[in-house]
Amino acid sequence: MTERERVRKCLTFANPDRPPRDLWMLPYIKLFCKDQLDALMQQYPMDFDRAEPCPGSEQRILERLAKAGQYTDDWGCVWHVGEPGVIGEVKVYPLADWPALDKFQPPWHLIRNRDFCYVNKQCDRSDKFMLSDYTARPFERLQFLRGTENTYIDIAYGTAKLRKLLEMIHEFYLENIKSWCESNVDGVFFMDDWGSNDALLINPAAWREIFKPLYKQYYHIIHDAGKFAFFHTDGHTEAIYNDLVEIGIDAINSQLFLMNIEELARKYKGKITFWGEIDRQHILPFGKAKEVREAVMRLRRAFDNPAGGVIAQCEWGKYDPRENIKSVYESWLEPMD
Repeated sequence: MTERERVRKCLTFANPDRPPRDLWMLPYIKLFCKDQLDALMQQYPMDFDRAEPCPGSEQRILERLAKAGQYTDDWGCVWHVGEPGVIGEVKVYPLADWPALDKFQPPWHLIRNRDFCYVNKQCDRSDKFMLSDYTARPFERLQFLRGTENTYIDIAYGTAKLRKLLEMIHEFYLENIKSWCESNVDGVFFMDDWGSNDALLINPAAWREIFKPLYKQYYHIIHDAGKFAFFHTDGHTEAIYNDLVEIGIDAINSQLFLMNIEELARKYKGKITFWGEIDRQHILPFGKAKEVREAVMRLRRAFDNPAGGVIAQCEWGKYDPRENIKSVYESWLEPMD
């Protein structure tokens, strides 16, 4: 069974030979822990890969994040990188004042008339399940452009300017998703961080009114193209889990350890694939290997199913010991307690 076949069987509940493996990592790991990363990958090969949009694009990102400083993205948002190897935060918002909206345009040059030959070659040469780059993040992009406080106020008041800006962002992401769907990737990935540690960041009713329809459009484009829809969101998002299942998303990556894992399994096991993760706030950076193992076993007791529906995924952060990451993948292969 190839890696691609394994992931497809997992997503369609068709009895993969084991849960597929996926590893996320901060840029710090690729920049400064390459030997450890290579050793882990050799011992536990991953079933997923990300299609690099063009030659050298990943290396250029790593070089940009290899030292502290500032950079401006293609939307005009100014990011501050406080320490080497981390992604940083937006500190200057190009649309903090609404008059700037009159002359604003999304960076259409990034997605129009682009060539996916390099992406397609990567997909055709690999047996791994190939994911797109991230394709859409409307809530986060609003914050990057307006600032978080302004965005929350805009949503609360439902201003016409917010609707205009969100429509522009959404139009850009629709075209981006459509173009990725014409490539040879297996899955299309979009994201938005929706939760604090204990609740949704906005009223769930507002989320359903404003953002759920956007996600529905993304999903339908992806599925109509014969691709799988992958979604990531951080924080406590239990309030909208049912909506994400209803939309039809195939796999969701979320911070399960902030929520009631067993209740999520009771409600949604067999209806969606749980794409990780293991607690990266406490267990991965500060726990011992045996605590990591117990965390994995807790997920397995809740979600493990011979038919599929669960992916062995975690994120390797700057302060996570290699032994803890290794313990994650060891534990997915052990007999169940």
